[in-house]
Amino acid sequence: MPSETPIVVVNDICKTFRIRGRPPVQALRHVTNHVDKGEVLVVIGPSGSGKSTFLRALNGLEPIDSGSIVIDGVDLTDPKTDLNRLRRGVGMVFQHFNLFEHKTALENITMPQTVVLKRKGSEAYEIGHRLLDRVGIGDKADNYPSELSGGQQQRVAIARSLAMTPKVMLFDEVTSALDPETVGGVLELMKELATEGTTMVVVTHEMGFAREAADRVTFMDDGAIIEEGTPEAVFDNPQHERTKLFLSQII
Repeated sequence: MPSETPIVVVNDICKTFRIRGRPPVQALRHVTNHVDKGEVLVVIGPSGSGKSTFLRALNGLEPIDSGSIVIDGVDLTDPKTDLNRLRRGVGMVFQHFNLFEHKTALENITMPQTVVLKRKGSEAYEIGHRLLDRVGIGDKADNYPSELSGGQQQRVAIARSLAMTPKVMLFDEVTSALDPETVGGVLELMKELATEGTTMVVVTHEMGFAREAADRVTFMDDGAIIEEGTPEAVFDNPQHERTKLFLSQII
């Protein structure tokens, strides 16, 4: 169960994208939220609602225009903050796997450990092998990404993030690029991480996962949080008409 101490505190953040020749797009509108240690926060909403922008803002990949984001006591918006150092404690798994094609599955997991965390090669390899076993592909350590299925590559990406011993794991639509037959396995792995107390913020269209794994569900639309609560409250008794409409179209 989540603790009472938030590890992520988001206060009144705004983000507007400005492209020359086009009207500005306000991707985040005064968003305030938090994530407790051990909590699983699942963010749902239609495409273009600001979900991925919100997630990318949590580790500084998307700079915000105003407001503040504090992770484990460190303010991302403070100019003195070393974002690269902070990101070591915030794992992120994307829609696309972003693996090094010329590295084996094991090497994709060990290299960040030795380069970023300065771990010894033997320790990094031991952790890599253990995590590959953990995500169910221990026999694929010497395979290159081109020799792995999409689901297997995503498992390597998850193992790579876990190897950095992050304080928070961010998942951005990690099943959207997968074959439908492989989605279930990745979602089951994420459910296991949730039950083990991993602090997670998950952007997904998988409503079954949101209902089963989330401690709290946030519904976003047009850059703002429209509604949030327990999975039971949001899915079984939504209060906002926009939430009702969204859920009626996808469930």
